[in-house]
Amino acid sequence: MESQRRLLIAPSILAADFSDLAGEIRKAETGGAEWLHLDVMDAHFVPNLTFGPFIVSAIRKLTALFLDTHLMITDPIGYAPRFAEAGSDLITFHVEAFENPREAATRIRRSDVKVGASIKPATPPEVLFPLLDALDLVLVMSVEPGFGGQKFMPHALEKIRALRREIDHRRLDTLIEVDGGVDPETAALAREAGVDVLVAGTAVFRAESPARAIAQLRSTM
Repeated sequence: MESQRRLLIAPSILAADFSDLAGEIRKAETGGAEWLHLDVMDAHFVPNLTFGPFIVSAIRKLTALFLDTHLMITDPIGYAPRFAEAGSDLITFHVEAFENPREAATRIRRSDVKVGASIKPATPPEVLFPLLDALDLVLVMSVEPGFGGQKFMPHALEKIRALRREIDHRRLDTLIEVDGGVDPETAALAREAGVDVLVAGTAVFRAESPARAIAQLRSTM
């Protein structure tokens, strides 16, 4: 089954040079990336501040790539319609932000987007099991959310394996994504564990050749 799953590469725009955003996005496109990962942080849910719907709208005008928007904010339900209107294709929220994450998924889907749920490193994967049928994607954070360039946490691999087993057992189409410290070495481990989508920021946008970097990530198949 592992070899039959298509591996998607989602470069994280957070690591791009924002002074030449159009050029950076072109590098991802020509390099073969299928998605762009957009990290939205509010300096409250996580200790960093990035960008809002206005930047997502600008990115949407620059590319037809699938926009994978990760809301690391305290009110993802309230802001989801704005990010959907800006052009996001998928909106991921954090289960840690809600007592009833299933309701959150339902309400976000009303904005006519695909829906994902993410867990921080300290959150067990089992909290996602009751939601899997309501989600298009689950995101395993392999670093503490907030900043790029951190080292991959190996215990994320067992979380991925647990989710892979549950998704396959229930014959669901829910994708598994991993974000944080992804490079060719950790990508191979994550792929073996059962990942479908690799988020890579520094490894792609800070590489001498983003196309070669994307090819190396994809060679883990």
